Formats: sequence, C-alpha cells, structure tokens
Amino acid sequence: MKAVLCRQFGPPESLSLEDIAEPELNEGQVRIAVRACGINFPDLLLIAGKYQLRPPMPFSPGAELAGDILEVAGDVKKLKPGQRVVAVNGFGGLAEQICVDASKVVPLPDAIEYVPAAAFLLTYGTAYHALKQRARLQAGETLTVLGAAGGVGLAAVDVGKMLGATVIAAASSAGKLELTRKYGADHLINYAASKLKDGIMQMTSGRGADVVYDPVGGELFEQCLRSVAWGGRLLVIGFTSGQIPSVPANLPLLKGSSIVGVFWGRFTEEEPELSAQNSTELFRLLANGTLKPHVSETLPLSQSAEALRTVADRRTKGKIVIKI
Repeated sequence: MKAVLCRQFGPPESLSLEDIAEPELNEGQVRIAVRACGINFPDLLLIAGKYQLRPPMPFSPGAELAGDILEVAGDVKKLKPGQRVVAVNGFGGLAEQICVDASKVVPLPDAIEYVPAAAFLLTYGTAYHALKQRARLQAGETLTVLGAAGGVGLAAVDVGKMLGATVIAAASSAGKLELTRKYGADHLINYAASKLKDGIMQMTSGRGADVVYDPVGGELFEQCLRSVAWGGRLLVIGFTSGQIPSVPANLPLLKGSSIVGVFWGRFTEEEPELSAQNSTELFRLLANGTLKPHVSETLPLSQSAEALRTVADRRTKGKIVIKI
C-alpha cells in the first residue's frame, strides 16, 4: 500500500511517499481503508518532533480520517467490516490503510460524506468541548476567537454562533476575516493591523469579552487576558505562534477571571461517555446542516507535503483534506 512517511524529524518537504506493507492488525483494533484524511496544525508539530506524541519511526502523519472498516480483531464486538467510520488516532492517516484501536473509532452516519467527516471531529470536537464544557458559554455572552479562519478557529466561530454568542473574530488578514463573516462573526479584528486588546475593548464598550478562545498563544495571550470581562474565561487551545506565553498572575486576580486549559484528546480518554455524547450531537448537527466545516481544498495523497506546507505558512482557510 502507499503511505506518506516521516523517517526523520523535519519540515513537510522531508516526507516521502512510499510503497509499504499493510499494517498488522492487533487485538482491540480495526483495519480501515482510508478515504479522506484531514490536515491539522499538530501534524506539523508531530513531523518536527515538537509534539507530546512521538510515534516510532517511520510513521505516517495524519491525525483524523474517514473510511471503511475492512477487518476487525476477534475481540472487537461493536464494530464490523463494511462500516463507515471516522477515527482520531493522532497519526497514521496519510496512508491507504490504518489499524486503529476500536476505542478511537466512531461510526459515520450515512448522510455524511468522507471529506467533510475527515475535516470535522478534531476541530469541532475541540471547539464544542471548549465552549460547552470548559467555558460554559451562555447565549448572549461575547466570545472572541483568535486564529478565527483556521480549522480550529473557524469551528469555534461556527459553534459559538450556534450557542447564541456574539462572536468577535480575530485573524491576521482581511481575506481570512471575510470568511469568518460568512460563518456569522458579528465583529472583526485584524490583529496584524491593529492592537487586539483595543479592538476587543472597543467592540464590547469597555467591558471585555466573556470568553476568549486562543489557539495562537504568544504575545497575543496577555492582550487577551487584559481584555476579558469580569469573571471571563480565557481558553488555552494551543500555540500556533510557536511561543508558549507566560503571564503575570495578578491579571486573572484583578478580573476575577479564569485561564482554562483545553485538551480534547485527553478529554476523550478521561471522559469517554461524555466525549461520545458530544460526538453524537456534533454528527447530528453536521448531518442537518447546522454546522458546516469549511474545506478550502482537497488534494491527492501525493500532495500531502504541499498541504502541510500551506498550513505551516498560515495560508489555510478552514481545512485541507487529502482524498485517498
């Protein structure tokens, strides 16, 4: 079978497309024929050796995928060959086949096609868990989303509007912000052209945002912390800027605010029943058109490195999906 392989840590251009043996099916696993694989920022960290997960070399990147079950191990009872599924495995999706622990596999409703399914669960699962369980976002509250045109940011705009929030979308270009407007963003801030804190305070009449969703980190994090409302919640999603921020501890004290960590992958392991309930709700909302992941581009497996380079260069709007 064909697979994109990482044989040494490095940039996307260091990956190679190779013919390799089919993976071995172990106990508790299912074998999936991959039909589509979503590209995400953590894939870049993984191949650069900068992620908390370090698979043994060589490995295929690709954290989330959609496809068909080809085979199940003898001890797997709830899944069966021929079933359409999605899986978030952390790696291995950029290949024609993958063997995945059954616990990481979710049945895919017939109404949902492979491409949007492969662009959905990781980013929307993160946004839904962050806003519903971690921030407890309420209708009528103000939500600010950084990196709002990226995969995880645009998902937060979409979910935030569904939950009834007033959404301030913040991104680094006018073109990216225009996409967020189409997803219902009420206010826009180009933080490459103006100060983020000033924009948030102006758009909230000096009160600040109830919830800030930050997948960017870096120097913008302190601006976010200074622009939350009394009792506000600053969600730590990730650090696409490449810089993990440190902030003065007096800032949350003065605002009575909270810095709230969001790690969707750990959540799925620690609270599997609630995670499964979230997934069921999300797929229902995807199937009925309430939530709409934005797939800006679909590419073949042979262009996986180009897709990852687009993400690395911050040129992505929504998600890129590899069709296999």
